[in-house]
Amino acid sequence: MPTNPAADRAHPLEIIALFRRWPRSTLRNVLYTALWSSLIALALALATCAVTGTFLHFPATFGVFAATSNLVGFLIHGGLAALRTLAPAAYARGGWPLQLCKLLVLAGCAVVGIALKDVIWYGADPGTLLQRPGRLAPLLPLGVATALVTIAVLATIARRQAREAEAARQQEKIAEASRLLAEARLRALQAQIEPHFLYNTLANVVSLIGPAPDQARHMLEHLIDFLRASLSASRAAHATVGAECDLAGAYLDVLAVRLGTRLRYRIAVDDDCRALPIAPMLIQPLVENAVMHGIEPKLAGGEVNLRARIAGDVLVVEVSDDGAGLGNAPPRPGGGVGLPNLRERLRSLHGPDARLQLIENPAGGVTARLLLPLGPSNMVTPSNLSAP
Repeated sequence: MPTNPAADRAHPLEIIALFRRWPRSTLRNVLYTALWSSLIALALALATCAVTGTFLHFPATFGVFAATSNLVGFLIHGGLAALRTLAPAAYARGGWPLQLCKLLVLAGCAVVGIALKDVIWYGADPGTLLQRPGRLAPLLPLGVATALVTIAVLATIARRQAREAEAARQQEKIAEASRLLAEARLRALQAQIEPHFLYNTLANVVSLIGPAPDQARHMLEHLIDFLRASLSASRAAHATVGAECDLAGAYLDVLAVRLGTRLRYRIAVDDDCRALPIAPMLIQPLVENAVMHGIEPKLAGGEVNLRARIAGDVLVVEVSDDGAGLGNAPPRPGGGVGLPNLRERLRSLHGPDARLQLIENPAGGVTARLLLPLGPSNMVTPSNLSAP
């Protein structure tokens, strides 16, 4: 099994969460090696003094252990770096041959480091060690133990990194599934909106052909314009604020013919937000909701205002009406799904930063306010609007 390159370049100190915050680099690993070795020396010195029952000689004891531990630590550090450089094929293959190589290198570095302590600290003759290798044999169990502990710590880090990588992959799959679900809900929302609207409009065209043929033709022309715009929007990989507001305008054009003087509307889109990317079918449900639940139930009709602007780092889209108001419109068959679907899509696309507010106007009617963050990590882009 191939080894994990990222885990192999980990430092034992990364087993502590605090020390994973500093990105890996040669300087960081050198400093970590010194700190790791010094901490081991401190623990050994404290244990030795506790066993002997006196701390009078703690500074000298700690000095000996610090010198030994740092010698061993930096030799191991260098040995692993050399193994990665000299045996890249072994690292590519991984498996037990690599672990055996690591064990031999780490044990050898530990034995040499412990032996060099006598040379550096006590001034021993290094030639004696070379002439009588048998003197190193008692150090071998300690070297193997050091190697095994180091390998175990690195293996623990590797397992943790593997779990984190798997969790990240799962999060990516969840995000992708959420995107696909949002697109499926978009198609379902379009399927809920368009047949109802189309049937009512065609029924009105048929009823007008005899008594008012010019009005019927006018309504049919607007319906064709709307269907053309709607078809183009449904096939596009992404939408813009301007295009979505134009689509809403085509929708209102058709309804204005059907409802006559009972429906008035105004659309105002600031120039600085017209070209901003936006998910399709975020504005259309708000406009349909205003007409269906605000204007149509009111005998005198009313006015729908669509406004898009930028306020700070937020895109604000408002659809207001002076119709029946919240809770005053009679229920409609199949109604009540548009806004919940819209909120679900907002959560999928933008997370908790996007909001949909429903505000009852003091003079009557409702304002639906859509707040979309404009930050680079939140703003909808063509890449995350691609159709599945």
